Amino acid sequence: MAFSSIFCCVKGSDRKGQAKKQPTWRVFSLKELHSATNNFNYDNKLGEGGFGSVYWGQLWDGSQIAVKRLKVWSNKAEMEFSVEVEILARVRHKNLLSLRGYCAEGQERLIVYDYMPNLSLLSHLHGQHSAESLLDWKRRMNVAIGSAEGIAYLHHHATPHIIHRDIKASNVLLDSDFQAQVADFGFAKFIPDGATHVTTRVKGTLGYLAPEYAMLGKASESCDVYSFGILLLELASGKKPIEKLNLTVKRTITDWALPFACKGKFSELADPRLNGNYMEEELKRVVLVALVCAQNRPEKRPTMLDVIELLKGESKENFTALENDEMFKIPPAVDDDALSGAEGNADSAASEEKEPKPEIEKVEV
Repeated sequence: MAFSSIFCCVKGSDRKGQAKKQPTWRVFSLKELHSATNNFNYDNKLGEGGFGSVYWGQLWDGSQIAVKRLKVWSNKAEMEFSVEVEILARVRHKNLLSLRGYCAEGQERLIVYDYMPNLSLLSHLHGQHSAESLLDWKRRMNVAIGSAEGIAYLHHHATPHIIHRDIKASNVLLDSDFQAQVADFGFAKFIPDGATHVTTRVKGTLGYLAPEYAMLGKASESCDVYSFGILLLELASGKKPIEKLNLTVKRTITDWALPFACKGKFSELADPRLNGNYMEEELKRVVLVALVCAQNRPEKRPTMLDVIELLKGESKENFTALENDEMFKIPPAVDDDALSGAEGNADSAASEEKEPKPEIEKVEV
């Protein structure tokens, strides 16, 4: 589909029963973005990803923006750009990153977002802010629930429904109040009405990929649920999705966490940077929800609406059923000596990616 025709569709994509509204995004000129970013100055660079570079900028009215600039034009990059802008233009939710606008001049492709001063969840768990311990337990619970609500909106309320396909710590941004904003929709897919899944080329990040998606290319809402389960464990423990035990052996975060959960040793799973300052019942909820989300059988995973209810503790009956789930009854045969606690986060191996697309390592401006 041509880029211009995509935006004709977006502008006419109002929901039934709602009056047409003026879009909250706009088209930027390349000149305007050159001015805002000081000609894409290196000192303004926030990070580098597979798509290209992200720059901090300031508009004439003083508002701060983040500008994602396509590195090299190609048909593939053009499609990812078009999909991301179309989805961002369609959706509006407090926990989804807002589109400010886009620029498409010649072979230049740029997406403009609101700037997130607290960068990404990745930067606080494993990156430049990890030693500062700014994520106390209350903030972590807010991030868990907020990002769950953003994903639930995509799955259940957007028209048509949307699969994100790349839920991970670097794609959860944090605003000035540490509220979660799910970002990066370049790999997202629309789900046609009545379809249970779409078969597609595998995209995303190893460590977060659901097995049925990684092996068969079957993408569904349940794949996002799996990825979110990994993200929850990461948020609670401070560990990375895949950890190197030695030169040849790696361990997933679920293989590490499940034996502790089966034995009720939830405190062993808490990020040591919390120094024991967390709500025990909430930690238990987060861990059990994470593990049931990240199980291998997609039909057994909850929906994101179920996840929100469980994280908020709104149904004691449903949580009791979760506690009694068969997956927590028989501890896996894993030697206790091989189960270290959550210490040593800084030495954990980085997650591997399906295609070379490095995590954005961001620097403050």
